Parts: sequence; C-alpha cells; structure tokens
Amino acid sequence: MFTGIITHLGEVAEKTGDSLTIKVPEEFLVNVTLGSSISVSGVCLTVTKLTSDSFRIEYMPETARKTVIGSLELGSLVNLERSATPTTFLDGHIVYGHVDTQAKISQIKEEGNSKIFTFELEKSFLELMVSKGSVAVNGISLTVIEVGDSYFTTGIIPHTLEKTMLHKSVVNDLVNIEIDVIGKYIKKFINL
Repeated sequence: MFTGIITHLGEVAEKTGDSLTIKVPEEFLVNVTLGSSISVSGVCLTVTKLTSDSFRIEYMPETARKTVIGSLELGSLVNLERSATPTTFLDGHIVYGHVDTQAKISQIKEEGNSKIFTFELEKSFLELMVSKGSVAVNGISLTVIEVGDSYFTTGIIPHTLEKTMLHKSVVNDLVNIEIDVIGKYIKKFINL
C-alpha cells in the first residue's frame, strides 16, 4: 500500500522485454531490500535486484498492456514511493499501485500559481470518480476538480509539479490512473 506522496524521481537506466532498471538517489534505497514493493509511476512492483544507486523490477505482459511501464524508454523519468508502514503518515490517500487504466493528457493550462491538467478517460472509469474525490495519476495522490462525460481535471501546485515527472509531461502523453478504491467498492456493492 502507498499514500500517493512521491518522494523521489528515478530514471530508466536499462530496459528489457520484461524488466526495468531504475537509477535513483542512494537515499531512496535506505531500507529497500530484495522483494520490497515500490510504486513506480503508480504501479506496485517488486524489487528483484539492487545496487548502491539502482534497483531492478520485473513486470508481466498484463502490466505492460495496462500501464505506461511497457512504453517507458531509456532516460524516462518515473515517480517513486516506497511502500507505507504502520508509522507512515497518510498524507495522500490509500493507493494500492493496482493501476486501472491509462488516460491521455488532453490539455495543460496555467491558472494562478498552478497548472490544470485535463485527462481523457473512458466513461466506465469516470463513473467511479467524484468532484473533490481522490485519484492517483502516475502514483501521485491528486484531488479531482471536475468530472465530465469523457474527461476529468485536476490541479497541480508548483511543489508537486517540480517533485514529480509531471513537469516533463505534455499534451497527448499517457499516464497511469488508479481510481480511489472506495468508489470501486461502492459500485460493486450497489450492483450486487
């Protein structure tokens, strides 16, 4: 489990058909061991190899199809968060790292000190979202501003923009989306 509060950025240093090696600041790897779960741009993945400044993860074909992990290239930046512990502050919201789908950035506009991102998303996922609810975008815990028929918006403050890979994002980029788990469970129980 994660909180959606990104602590570090990593860079893809090596890629094979089913694994990524992520170069990271050494302090990120404190208390990380083989088998640790790490959120890599919102995807919960298992550490399979460690060095002093990198870790490797392996991923399944389903992960490559469902998330942006399969389309990352050498040099791509990724958001990183170590898994939560019983003493972790829940500053964001409950994020499992189980990505539901991908969304496309359709607009980025400046508003005051922040940027408003608009994401195109399938209606079946939008039905699980509410204005002022939570969503994880590439693992970042964000507040939904507006939900439309084919999109949702969220605002990004300068601190979040600077500390996450969103500062490199442009229109038409794909991002991982994890819908708040509460909405998914409510819909499941209503449909029983």
